[in-house]
Amino acid sequence: MDHLYLLVLLSLVLFLPFFVRKVEEQMEYFLFAAGALAATMASCWSPGLIYTAAVIPIKISAAVLVCGTIFEIFAGRIGLMVGRISGRTGKPFFIFLTVIILGLFSSVITAIVAALILSEIISHINLPRDREIKIVVISCFAVGIGAVLTPLGEPLSTIVTGKLSGAPFNAGFMFLFRQFWAYSLSIIVLLAITAAFFTASGKGSAERLKEDKREGFKSVAVRAFKVYVFVAGLVLLGAGFTPAMKTLVPGLSSYMLYWINMVSAVLDNATLAAAEISPALTLLQLKSAMLGLIISGGMLIPGNIPNIICAGKLRIKAVEWAKIGVPAGLIILSLFFVVIIFINL
Repeated sequence: MDHLYLLVLLSLVLFLPFFVRKVEEQMEYFLFAAGALAATMASCWSPGLIYTAAVIPIKISAAVLVCGTIFEIFAGRIGLMVGRISGRTGKPFFIFLTVIILGLFSSVITAIVAALILSEIISHINLPRDREIKIVVISCFAVGIGAVLTPLGEPLSTIVTGKLSGAPFNAGFMFLFRQFWAYSLSIIVLLAITAAFFTASGKGSAERLKEDKREGFKSVAVRAFKVYVFVAGLVLLGAGFTPAMKTLVPGLSSYMLYWINMVSAVLDNATLAAAEISPALTLLQLKSAMLGLIISGGMLIPGNIPNIICAGKLRIKAVEWAKIGVPAGLIILSLFFVVIIFINL
């Protein structure tokens, strides 16, 4: 019966933000409250859990604060840099490099700061709007996929590393890098080539994407605090759901986990990871579940943090995003499902 109540709570956590605007606007605090409730329902409160929930968010919050502050200091120079470098290299190659660099370094500067940099670059690249949208969507796939490589990159990787820190995985700072660098690198390169192709192809409309407004230092500090609350809530949520998920998820095949996690296209993939990932999974199940989460997360705006930031700042509509994100996600998912089948043989 306790498991039933927890599953009802999980359903509310996943779907309530779609129907209640106040919940969507205050998602971090709502998730923290839901996490506290889940831990209470599962009777798993302990000094160790409180310590873990307090400590795990520190690194990613500090990274968001430091990298976000540095970005604010130098943001005004990005437009000049874009003009100079793209003028020398050509816009297709410049976009290729942008996707590669932001994709790979998002695991260090965080997916949030990478998305802010991307928004600034796109607002100065001076391409037709339809092509700029394609580039943004493809780039956000790369940022989300690259950010998974370290616990600093995004809440999903922070939570997964924390949940797998004990036996049998004993995950440390480089655990996700060792498991996923080849997948991430190959997908990012593929995405960079695709973005460069979109940059060079077609005439497009005369309309451009433009940043809605520039961030301020106060916004950086508020965002860092909200990331702290968000991740702490995910720690509590994961602890509350771990007993239930240990009995449900390990019984699913790696193939099922891969395709089921397509729901992260419409639901935040960090929340799904907090509920789903546990030490009870095999390594193949873990890889399948994680790949399903990080690839599908780019398909629609709600699926990942970089999507939300770029769509909001550049005023990209949900339908415009889906026209690019859904086909791209399905193609990538299909390609790497073959890889999973090969690994499982």
